[in-house]
Amino acid sequence: MSSRSASGLSTLALQRATKTIPIVFVLLSDPVISGVVTNFARPSSNVTGFTNFEVSMGGKWLELLKQVSARIARVAMIFNPQTMPYTGMLQSIETAAPLFDIAITTRGVADAAELESAIAAAGRETGTALIVLPDIFNTAHHQQIIALAAQHNVPAIYAFRYFAAGGGLMSYGTNAAEEFRRAAAHVDRILKGAKPGDLPVQAPNKFEFVINLKTAKALGLDVPPTLLALADEVIE
Repeated sequence: MSSRSASGLSTLALQRATKTIPIVFVLLSDPVISGVVTNFARPSSNVTGFTNFEVSMGGKWLELLKQVSARIARVAMIFNPQTMPYTGMLQSIETAAPLFDIAITTRGVADAAELESAIAAAGRETGTALIVLPDIFNTAHHQQIIALAAQHNVPAIYAFRYFAAGGGLMSYGTNAAEEFRRAAAHVDRILKGAKPGDLPVQAPNKFEFVINLKTAKALGLDVPPTLLALADEVIE
């Protein structure tokens, strides 16, 4: 499998098909690493768009985990190395970990059996939580991940709201609907004469934090009121 994201592969296919028709991508994790653009400031002759992650999110995930339980001392990062293009995000988590007195381990998983083994191992280690990184594999297996985290009593944070809505503990990430609205404004500018290559690639400007209080109670977590106050949505 390619380490490029599905959005990146789709955009690259469009680039191969045309060098003149404007292309505006949305929800692409790292357009430079994916090879879609050479830089953010002047992306390409006919391509520009919007990323859905930034590396500082890694530190925010650690901060939220520590806030939900001060007992968390280790965090296992769950991802498939073949579908995880966010090397900067991995590095940001490892860099931020000492600030929260958290040890980091990486759990590369390539199939459902390895996924189950990784989460079960985290459950056997007291004070361990999960960061489920946003890759295609984890998206495809999100229901299994949520169920395994509950089964093994492991707190976890995710990048997408549907994880928390589906029974995961917390999510913190971009609002996809907002990114599409911003993309529509970009398209409007292009239709009015702007060149895509002159429109810098835009990073996310809106994030949402969702916490599933029912799941927190099932995990035996007493969520601080200060953390609940930060949430954009509390699922009960």
